[in-house]
Amino acid sequence: MRYNSLNTFKMQGKSSVSKGPVGLILIEDDVEIDSTIRHHLECGFAQIIVFSAPRHTIDPALEAKVIRVDHDMLADNALTDVVNTVIDMAPKVWLYYCYNTEYLFFPFSEHRTVGEMVAFSTEERRFSILTYVVDLYAGNLDENPNAVSIQDAYLDKSGYYSLARMDSQNNALDRQLDFFGGLRWRFEEHIPKPRRRIDRIALFRAQDGLRLNEDHTFNEPEYNTYSCPWHHNLTVAICSFRTAKALKRNPGSTFEIQSFHWHNSAPFSWHSQQLLDLGLMEPGQWF
Repeated sequence: MRYNSLNTFKMQGKSSVSKGPVGLILIEDDVEIDSTIRHHLECGFAQIIVFSAPRHTIDPALEAKVIRVDHDMLADNALTDVVNTVIDMAPKVWLYYCYNTEYLFFPFSEHRTVGEMVAFSTEERRFSILTYVVDLYAGNLDENPNAVSIQDAYLDKSGYYSLARMDSQNNALDRQLDFFGGLRWRFEEHIPKPRRRIDRIALFRAQDGLRLNEDHTFNEPEYNTYSCPWHHNLTVAICSFRTAKALKRNPGSTFEIQSFHWHNSAPFSWHSQQLLDLGLMEPGQWF
């Protein structure tokens, strides 16, 4: 199924988001589109919806398994336009969003589905799941000048930290933290300050009036918290080449970066256990 605009999808596609969890994949360029879709199909989403400008090509075998909506993800406000439109279409449905070259991992994801995970979260009366965006980067930039390599991917095994999130009166917000690390921390001089955080609420249950902001927070404060008041909740990770791509694409940084390697680089195993061992996600009470 393919819709020729976001507005057409809004008017005609409500039945496709009636059952969750629904994965929204936002295509910004031609890099690793197929591997991104394939990975998320294997996660167990009830439906995958791909938002992409018509110029981008998807393997026909994969395109047959998803819904495609023609929408330019490089346009102004593209993120919030897409996610908030789907929120309005799918009240009480669990939603997830990511970009191409981003890959969702969650505790025990090799043998459990994302549907099982959000069902557990719902039982805990928890309707949002904190997501750490873990930077991936190619080990050899001479061979992979766009910094993307599925076969030769690395991540930082340390260097992550959090700070209290403050309100407009400089008071710490309840159970809200700003998380930092990875390439956005190591190369922060090339990253605008509002974009240095690595936290995102990428998995959440839609509700009436909920709105995603451009900084990946929501207008409902409880959705922005890292856990509920009574115990720790599970968290997930999105392993992402997106920052590495941007740093090598940007003329202001590409010639200053010959390698992303440092003493805390480690080969990425493409397995949830590595992320659990590094503390980059937690199972909470889900065993």
